[in-house]
Amino acid sequence: MKISKEVKTALLALGAIILFIYGYTFLKGQNILDSSRTFYAVYENVEGLSASAPVTINGLQVGNISGISFLGDNGNLLVTMQISNDFEFSTNSIAKISSSGLLGGKNMVIEIKPGNTVAQSGDTLVGEVEAGLLESMGGQLEPLQKKVESAVQSADSLISGFNKVLTPDSRENLKVTFEELRQTMESFNKSAKSLENLLAENDQKLNRTFTNLDEMAVNFKQFSDSLSQMEINSLIGDVERMIGNFNAISTKLNEGKGTLGKLINEEQVYTNLENATRQLEQLLQDIKLNPGRYVHISVFGRKADKYEPPEDPNR
Repeated sequence: MKISKEVKTALLALGAIILFIYGYTFLKGQNILDSSRTFYAVYENVEGLSASAPVTINGLQVGNISGISFLGDNGNLLVTMQISNDFEFSTNSIAKISSSGLLGGKNMVIEIKPGNTVAQSGDTLVGEVEAGLLESMGGQLEPLQKKVESAVQSADSLISGFNKVLTPDSRENLKVTFEELRQTMESFNKSAKSLENLLAENDQKLNRTFTNLDEMAVNFKQFSDSLSQMEINSLIGDVERMIGNFNAISTKLNEGKGTLGKLINEEQVYTNLENATRQLEQLLQDIKLNPGRYVHISVFGRKADKYEPPEDPNR
């Protein structure tokens, strides 16, 4: 059977129309050959969400946005979603408009929530809009901005007060202070260089000194070792015996035993000794003043003068 040109032209035109319709619906996120479920969500602002934007569940794309239209006179927007995946979720799940990146567009994220009722095609889900990265950063940066503004105001007040305090005389004094500080630092640098030169010149002497100190430390260690090897117990015993003997002597002295004990404890012995000392002193004084009474030399047989006792110097 021969097909005429008119029939061929009609078939080609019909095929082109069908392909156009299929391509148009595919670009809008719809697939007329695929049996998908349709869900709706209502928003006050879709934040730039466009048709054919992907719909994801846990990061997996399960469909597309098939349409966005106004709902009523209040300006709310109705978003239509085509879910081609057969994954089931509850009616409590949330359709959230989210940002795909810092510079990316908006997409739809289905957040799974537990529930007893499974969402069916044609149901309307709860719609939410996730705050974008810039909005979140703006909310976090707002307290920081206030702190920065407060710090700037404080710094401005501080600078104003500083300018009021720094009179011309104060500035001149401050310059003088910095100049003196510079001279002091130069002096410190010179002192440091002098000390460095002194150490360099006496390096050998310092080495010998440290060597002598090392030898002294070794000798002290040897002396300590020798001291630790001494018979400490025997030395302590001798000291204890010496203390015992001293205690015995002290006891005898306190009890009046022996000559020294009697001399210390008996008052009469002390008195007699004091009287004897006084008489001896009187005798020596009389011999010094009247030596003729004790040494008599007479050529012609002259008698000695009558003895007269000397005066007591203690009277």
